[in-house]
Amino acid sequence: MSEPIRTGGCQCGAIRFRISGKLGRPSICHCRMCQKQFGGFFSALITAPEEGVEWTRGEPSYFQSSINIDRGFCSSSGTPMTYRHPGGLELAIGTFDDRSDLAPQIQVNYDWRLPWVETIFDTPVHRDPDYYARQEQIISFQHPDHDTDVWPAKGLKI
Repeated sequence: MSEPIRTGGCQCGAIRFRISGKLGRPSICHCRMCQKQFGGFFSALITAPEEGVEWTRGEPSYFQSSINIDRGFCSSSGTPMTYRHPGGLELAIGTFDDRSDLAPQIQVNYDWRLPWVETIFDTPVHRDPDYYARQEQIISFQHPDHDTDVWPAKGLKI
C-alpha cells in the first residue's frame, strides 16, 4: 500500500507543500534554538522523505541558526516551517493540513526542557461558552487547511 499524499503550508498561504512517500519519526525538540524558532516551549517536527517534498506555492526563506542547520519560515506570515540539517529535512507538524496521526513518538534534547513543561496540561481549563461564540465571529485571514487554486482570496492583501 502506498503512503498517502500529504499537504500543508504556512499560516497565510504564501507557501504550500505536498509530500509523497513515507514520513519519518515525529518528535519534540526541547533545545533552545527550537524554542526560539517556534516562539514556544518546544518544536514538534517530522522527518520528510528524501525525495518526496514538493513546494507547490512559494518556498520557505531560511535562517542559518548554526554551522550546519538552516531553519525555514514563511517570510510573509513568519510561520516556522522547516528544520534542515545534514541528515535531511524536517517539517513542523503544525504546518500539515491533517495532523491527527502525527503524534510525537520521542523527545530530544530533553535536558534542555523548561522545568514546568511536564505539568502545563495540569493547569485549569478555560471553558467559557461565550468566549468560543465570540471567536466564531472573528473574520480570519488564515489560509484554510486544504489546497486552494488562488490565494490570497480576491481582495485580501498579504
